Amino acid sequence: MKKVAVVAFGGNALLRGNEIGTIEQQEKHTLDTCEKIIELIRNDYELVITHGNGPQVGNILLRNEAGYNQFKIPKMPLDICVADSQGGIGYMIDRQLRNALNKTELRKNVVALITEVLVDINDPAFNNPTKPIGPYYLKEEADLLAKANNWIFKEDPRKRGWRKVVASPKPVDVMNYQVVRDLVDKGHIVIAAGGGGIPVYFHQDTKYLEAIEAVIDKDLASALLARLINADRFYIITDVPKVFINFNKPNQKALDHITADEAEKYLKQGEFPDGSMGPKILAAIDFVRNGGKEAIITSEEEIEKENCGTRITIN
Repeated sequence: MKKVAVVAFGGNALLRGNEIGTIEQQEKHTLDTCEKIIELIRNDYELVITHGNGPQVGNILLRNEAGYNQFKIPKMPLDICVADSQGGIGYMIDRQLRNALNKTELRKNVVALITEVLVDINDPAFNNPTKPIGPYYLKEEADLLAKANNWIFKEDPRKRGWRKVVASPKPVDVMNYQVVRDLVDKGHIVIAAGGGGIPVYFHQDTKYLEAIEAVIDKDLASALLARLINADRFYIITDVPKVFINFNKPNQKALDHITADEAEKYLKQGEFPDGSMGPKILAAIDFVRNGGKEAIITSEEEIEKENCGTRITIN
């Protein structure tokens, strides 16, 4: 019987932090990642792929500013920028996944869906921006950009620089998740909830759907989608092979398998910071506590191995 796996591509699966982000670089990394996840298909999994968009949507916003300052091209709001990134990245994954499949005997249709995700307009996250987007800056550069554009910057937990941060509300519902499940049941590979989804909300006492300036965490949105479509496994691809406690310290320790309760304990102890591993751990906990069998956090190089990454289960 076919099983379903949701695979969340992290930014590293598309773009490395030390790269400028040419299309050639992004396509190469995307193809490499797609070739590795094909092993899941061989192991009888139907696939739903989600992806981040932090560097890409940040660059779209920079183009927004440059176009307005030089040519007075009207600025587009953040939700449109997220939609733009969904379309562009979805197309890139779609094509490179087809290229990866064409090197094998496997034959699958691939479809990318523009996905809206419902949020609560009263979510306290709107008063405390935490989601990093765009490139890394020196502190002096970040200070100048913050002053010029009224942006908020925070230092990366791994000391790689300063990044712009925006509100990251909790996802409440994934619009059209039934369509995703229907396509998966028919054997198609679906790319959905890109960049955490386009954040939307309903006006109070009406059915009018409105967009909101925010970026939803892609791991939390991916976990919600995985729950809604009754996925068996939830993979989160990041730039480390396993989750560590005491990360980047002399006594750091890799975790092979932990329970949801243990993961929550480490989270409360501050082992997994916001803007880094924290949302991934929260997403994994959410998935397994709501019916998912197993969440796995690992790197793209490890995903094709049978016992890869850090595995999080109920017990």
